[in-house]
Amino acid sequence: MANLSVRRIDKETYEQLRVRAAKHGISMEEEVRQILRRAVSAPERLGDLALRQFGPDRGVELSLPPRRPHDPLAMDP
Repeated sequence: MANLSVRRIDKETYEQLRVRAAKHGISMEEEVRQILRRAVSAPERLGDLALRQFGPDRGVELSLPPRRPHDPLAMDP
């Protein structure tokens, strides 16, 4: 595994990270790993992006309605 050092983090950001990690019951290091993993992983579906922003770990529970395939629009000249 690779290592990464981040310098010059302002005190407010550091404190928010510490509080967030404590709220999740994990170390600050693990909190940063999870944040970075989510930030660089692309969602497979647009709905996954909505869950990432507003999902259960953000205090919101969403259920996305099932979608059926539809016929493409006709583009008659």
